[in-house]
Amino acid sequence: MWNNMPRILKFILLYTLAFTSLLIAMRLLFFILFDTIDSPLSSSDFWTAMWLGGRFDMRVAVATVLPLFFTGWITWFNPFNYKTVRIIWHTALTIAFTVISLAYIIDIGHYAYLNSRLNFTAMRFVEDAAISANMVWESYPVLWITLGWFLSIALFVVALEKIHNYVAKSEPAKLKIWQGIVVGFVAFIIVFIAAYSKFSQYPLRWSEATFSKHPFAAQLTYNPVHYFFDTWKNGRINYNLADTQKSYATITDFLGVSEKNATILNYQRHIPAVQGLAKQPNIVLIIVESYASYKTSLSGNPLDPTPHTKALAEGGYYFKNFFTPSTGTARSIYTTITGMPDVELKGTSSRNPLIVDQHSIMDEFEGYEKYYFIGGSASWGNIRGILTKNIKGLKLYEEQHYDSPRNDVWGISDMNLFIEADAVLKKEKKPFIAIIQTSGNHRPYTIPDDSKGFELQHPGDDEARRYGFHDEKEFNAYRLMDYSIKYFSQLAKASGYDQKTIFALWGDHGIDGFSGEHVFKGESSSKLALGSHRVPFVVWSPGLITEPKEFDTVVSEVDILATMAGMAGQKYTSTTMGRDMFDAAYDGKRYAFTIWHTAIPHIGMVGSQYYFRMLADGTNAGLYEIESDTPLTDHTSEHPELAKKLRELTLAYYKTAQYMAYHNKEAAVKNR
Repeated sequence: MWNNMPRILKFILLYTLAFTSLLIAMRLLFFILFDTIDSPLSSSDFWTAMWLGGRFDMRVAVATVLPLFFTGWITWFNPFNYKTVRIIWHTALTIAFTVISLAYIIDIGHYAYLNSRLNFTAMRFVEDAAISANMVWESYPVLWITLGWFLSIALFVVALEKIHNYVAKSEPAKLKIWQGIVVGFVAFIIVFIAAYSKFSQYPLRWSEATFSKHPFAAQLTYNPVHYFFDTWKNGRINYNLADTQKSYATITDFLGVSEKNATILNYQRHIPAVQGLAKQPNIVLIIVESYASYKTSLSGNPLDPTPHTKALAEGGYYFKNFFTPSTGTARSIYTTITGMPDVELKGTSSRNPLIVDQHSIMDEFEGYEKYYFIGGSASWGNIRGILTKNIKGLKLYEEQHYDSPRNDVWGISDMNLFIEADAVLKKEKKPFIAIIQTSGNHRPYTIPDDSKGFELQHPGDDEARRYGFHDEKEFNAYRLMDYSIKYFSQLAKASGYDQKTIFALWGDHGIDGFSGEHVFKGESSSKLALGSHRVPFVVWSPGLITEPKEFDTVVSEVDILATMAGMAGQKYTSTTMGRDMFDAAYDGKRYAFTIWHTAIPHIGMVGSQYYFRMLADGTNAGLYEIESDTPLTDHTSEHPELAKKLRELTLAYYKTAQYMAYHNKEAAVKNR
């Protein structure tokens, strides 16, 4: 049979098998690098992931050789007939390998950084290419990686030549016309099956990777090239008006809308001024980079990395069940300013010019000066548009406005950012609301030379990993962030405005990964991944909060500005998802929405005891106990009514958020 096979088919067969084997080997490498110690894959999940993933790998390998398959039968396009044609085809295959191998390198870095496979949302880093490139340069051994990449390309060229030469030594097949037709038809069927990869009505699709409740099973199954294009196909936010109308009653009950109107889809709640902590107190909101709760002292972390944040929480209000809807800094800023989760799949909502115009409660603080301080550039993630478009009179301070020296790719150090912000705020005579966005708790974890007395600790990498840190370097970056917050609180006291100011801090998002031995298992990425969403929310005010309190209430990042307006005694109009954390009217329906931006998003609702998760298409749903030792156990059958209620609320919230993104313009709000 082999001897009677045309040489072009022999080459395609050997090439496809070799390339597929290489991709499967890369899949095994991914498993070795990222399988978690705290929750390893079961043998069944591992082999299922390898079987499905191997089929995705074969599809990618087949895709690279399809042009040769369809044209190589023609004499002038056959690489075994002409040397020039051989060079052209080998060059084309080498280019394909170069692109795919680069995708795999980026995928490994992407997963190590964000605990998710390479997908289309990574294009947001390309839009901020200079900053992204500097971050990569400062965080990874780029030269060694590049050298390894070039070496792999050279080895590929050698292997390609060896396959070609091996096949070229065989005698050309001598087939009659009808035999050639039969062989061609059979070959086409085999290639079609390899690409279709299933004997069913529908081909193998990426969603089949979600066969297991174990989060890492799907991650192991994905092929990064395939998955990138899967996520690319699902375009920007698309809302369905019929779905939004269907969800209206559920979501307006959840939000407490009194003036319901399903025809115009009214979500506005006009909140009158209430008795705040003081008349027009100052507001300072500190958004802390990657401040996952499980890494802080507030979680009982034995390494005690953030004692100063803990002290502020003990002297103020601490919400221990505070969740961000998603990961990603730009998404967090969008959520804070608009009171909506970022449900954009391609990139982030801040980068979508069609939805830059949004009503924001921050704009409604009457009689206030408004500030935003960032150590680098507001062009990162294009958050500049969300800020300056929607907050009238905003005074935006960036790297070029400061006297402090640049620390790393993210601009000036957080310590200096706090110093610069204090220098501006202490001169302000009017009430002010200010946001300070930090970034130092972030790769490359640069410790500035002048850290105002901060001293490193050395628990060792193993001990740091035991309690949720990547290594000792990240542990000290957390400590420096905490120390910087303490230093800022001292500056505010020395400057004299801390007695009439409400301060609040929270993490822009958590971090997906092993959450340590000291917290519930559901926090880890190998379980429910709640560590990606749970961050501390701390409010303090030395002159205004006299009775500190810890709250069990489940609240969300969407609630921040509504809550701050209430504490400041400001009237406001809430048009999106934000609700006052202190308003008892919502206590019977406290849930926090979550979303993972995959090709079909994973969406969910976190409650006080259970976490409901599902795919946005309604599949793969489950109800999970948050504090369980077996958090991946589905409790739907035990609590069917609760699961049904949360399924309805989760879908309603998601469908409404898609609609709101396009229907929350300031002008439209004022005209209603």
